[in-house]
Amino acid sequence: MIRRSLPYIAAGTFALSGCSEMQSALAPAGDEARRVALLTWILFAGAAMILLIVGIALYLGIRGSERSRRVLGSDKAIKLGGIAFPVVTLTVLLGYGVWLMRGTIATDQPGTLRIEVTGEQWWWRVAYAGRNGTAIAEANELRIPVGREIDVVLRSADVIHSFWVPSLGGKLDMIPGRTNTLRLKAERPGIYRGQCAEYCGGPHALMAMEIVALPDGEFEAWLAAGAATPTGDRHERGRALFESAGCGACHTVRGTQASGVVGPDLSRVGARRFLAAATVPNTPENLARFIASGQAIKPGNLMPEFKIFSDDELGALVMYLVSLK
Repeated sequence: MIRRSLPYIAAGTFALSGCSEMQSALAPAGDEARRVALLTWILFAGAAMILLIVGIALYLGIRGSERSRRVLGSDKAIKLGGIAFPVVTLTVLLGYGVWLMRGTIATDQPGTLRIEVTGEQWWWRVAYAGRNGTAIAEANELRIPVGREIDVVLRSADVIHSFWVPSLGGKLDMIPGRTNTLRLKAERPGIYRGQCAEYCGGPHALMAMEIVALPDGEFEAWLAAGAATPTGDRHERGRALFESAGCGACHTVRGTQASGVVGPDLSRVGARRFLAAATVPNTPENLARFIASGQAIKPGNLMPEFKIFSDDELGALVMYLVSLK
């Protein structure tokens, strides 16, 4: 008996492994996500009731009395059950869904923070508006203040992507040549995981992100802080290697000559929790691996592998990058 149950236990365990609040539409942490979760439960309940009704009708049609089978096979039952019931049910669900989700439409409101997110193969370009009007570039990680409305301005630089943070709201496509806006609000501090929800080729499954919700004061302090300027001989050597290897042609490090815009901004890369669009934790070891053998970590990514560095040079370069906070 136990042996027969093992496949079901294993399947249930595998399914439950996905029940994490970090990336779950059923663990809402914002207004829009709460509406999505409510609509989801209503659809689940409605589907269960319809399945029950259909199951009962099927049972009566097979095992019921002659009278019940005759009633179920009548023209009136077919018109009511096959036409009227689906039309009324779907109309009610559609109307309620549209009414419930009406608040997700972003409208201009004073004080709303705007963050621009551009989907690229296969990472996220992020830009905040600085105090002097200049853009503050980040990548693959959003930091937002708790309790404030956030308008996430979505664009794509190449193919169709889709921005989705299940715990904070629904998903919205990022279409080349168009600008879409998604309104989010985190009601409590925490880390919420997002994902590209539209297949965009190559390592699409490794195109994730983290949204870090901070108290308002901490967020403002983080936004106002400039990128750190590391000091020390080893840091200077790492910086020299970064510049001589041509890394600045693709990446920007604010306050230096590196001003490339092809790849992610690295001005505060050392402060991020993950590397390569939330593929691996941001550790010196993983950073060194990604520089030298990036295809082994994220196959298909567009950054060339730098195998030209010796172990000592790679260590100095990693130390420099880790210090950028």
